[in-house]
Amino acid sequence: MATAPGNDAARGHGGPSSHEGFLRHGRFRWLKIATVLCAVSLVAYLAVDVEPRPNGGSWIGYALGTIGAGLIVWLSLLGIRKRAITPGRWSLKAWTSAHVYLGLSLIVVATLHTGFQLGLNVHTLAYALMMLVILSGIFGIWVYATLPSALSNNREEMTQGQMVDAIKGLDRQLNDAAQPLGRAEADLVLAALSEDPFGHGLWRRLSGNYPDCATQAALERLALTGTSSAETERVEKLLVRRKAQLERLRRHMRLKALLEVWLYVHVPATMALLAALLAHIISVFFYW
Repeated sequence: MATAPGNDAARGHGGPSSHEGFLRHGRFRWLKIATVLCAVSLVAYLAVDVEPRPNGGSWIGYALGTIGAGLIVWLSLLGIRKRAITPGRWSLKAWTSAHVYLGLSLIVVATLHTGFQLGLNVHTLAYALMMLVILSGIFGIWVYATLPSALSNNREEMTQGQMVDAIKGLDRQLNDAAQPLGRAEADLVLAALSEDPFGHGLWRRLSGNYPDCATQAALERLALTGTSSAETERVEKLLVRRKAQLERLRRHMRLKALLEVWLYVHVPATMALLAALLAHIISVFFYW
């Protein structure tokens, strides 16, 4: 519940099963463990004889609450665990797999702990923050399961630095090619060259939509001038190539942003959850 999934195999500690992803690790060992935990919690909740019904203040409520609180604290330690590289049963891949499936099991354990009694109080706040952390984590799982291949396909064996270098090379050619043009046409090219590919904010990167792209504007306005010469044709071809390189770089930045942005919700929400959990526990014992 703290950081993105990792993989020890990439560091040479994967062993025979290094090809397995963290979700399938150990033949879904932690999915099975989490399923058993949910089943036992549900059976205990339904079987216990508490009047008028099981709730957070009953013995089963305290038992489930203790399990849930322990899981939350343990799950939040993944960020610290990522700094230590160990192979085997407690490899980072195994730890991440446990993190995912035990984190999902909290939906059942913590909901049963509440006894389905929610209100405007610190207890419900802790529950709501827990659900926010879990939902952001689910989004993170989807991101890491789907986007790396798209990122690799878009790059076509080019690094981000190489993409930037390719644009800079085109910019030098455009600057030279624009010299014979008239003032108005040359200004359009200069406006395109002055646009910073990294100058847009996070939301623009996430959307992948750049309606004010100066390179696109230069192409459109050059076409409207109706001027046809070897110089303008060369500039237009270079602008088309620049636009294609920009689009590749922007797709790259969008995919990278999607890979990272969920953590801006997941990590702060986890910190807030730990604070709310502490307040929840203190208030329970204070009024016990």
